[in-house]
Amino acid sequence: MRRREFITLVGGAAVGWPLPARAQQPAVPVVGWLGSDSRESEEHRMVHVRQGLKEVGYSEGQNLAIEYRLAEGHYDRLPALAAELVRRQVSVIALHGLPAALAAKAATATVPIVFEFANDPVQLGLVSSLNRPGGNITGVSSLNVEVTAKQLELLHELVPDAALIGLLVNPNNPDPEIQRDALVAVRRLGLQLHVLHASAERDFEAAFARLVQVRGGALMISPDALFTSRSGQLGALAFRHAIPAICPYREFAVAGGLMSYGTNIANLYRQVGIYTGRILKGEKPADLPVQRAVKLELIINLKAAKALNLTVPLTLQASADEVIE
Repeated sequence: MRRREFITLVGGAAVGWPLPARAQQPAVPVVGWLGSDSRESEEHRMVHVRQGLKEVGYSEGQNLAIEYRLAEGHYDRLPALAAELVRRQVSVIALHGLPAALAAKAATATVPIVFEFANDPVQLGLVSSLNRPGGNITGVSSLNVEVTAKQLELLHELVPDAALIGLLVNPNNPDPEIQRDALVAVRRLGLQLHVLHASAERDFEAAFARLVQVRGGALMISPDALFTSRSGQLGALAFRHAIPAICPYREFAVAGGLMSYGTNIANLYRQVGIYTGRILKGEKPADLPVQRAVKLELIINLKAAKALNLTVPLTLQASADEVIE
């Protein structure tokens, strides 16, 4: 059951109209969505983006057109796709993920950009400051990088006998912050870390098999766009392989994973739409503060815990936002 509210703010938007419809309504603003994933996976995000746009008065097909430019998992295509949106003269480029943000920034200094990713945009040089981004870029930082240590602590609490913890990362989008924080956390707990790679959906089975082969006792899944859009599938795999695992997103726990701890992606992408709509109404990215997630949610799947012969302390259950029984 749901026990706490979760709040976040962000920026972004996206999808596509056929050319004939666009020709009939030339005055309609066009938003470009720069995505790293497939159309099917991006659509899970767009449901929430459209909701945010609607809240500020924009509905796709009525007074707004949205065009996709999707890398289909090939991050090296993002610079060319970003350049296409610039040439298309879209009103705003909305996106998720650091690789897409870097590609968009390199493509334009004038078209407004709204991002969503888990890293620090100031440290990366994307904005001047969180309160006054400056330039043409703003968005949201979801904090999922910063919760790495807490995720490992939660795993250790429920699986204290696991001496080797796996960390699933996408080698096409390596995040040194996550790996560094995970390594520091496991050393503090007296554990070992084994990094597993998956750059496409077809690699998931092999990654789980590798963790079993090296006798890994638990698994943490990093907040990469590839894993975000397939959280449910990863949760089902963790359940089938009987691996205690944690992921940043609720869909993972719902599908059979042991726990999720991180931001609420529905709220993130809804706010992507809100920020994009505000820019369409005339606000400038330079004046819109980069938002940080102010709350995180913990979801525990008791059915998964029982199947793994794990006991979830009542105190931990009481602190969860949702317990799946």
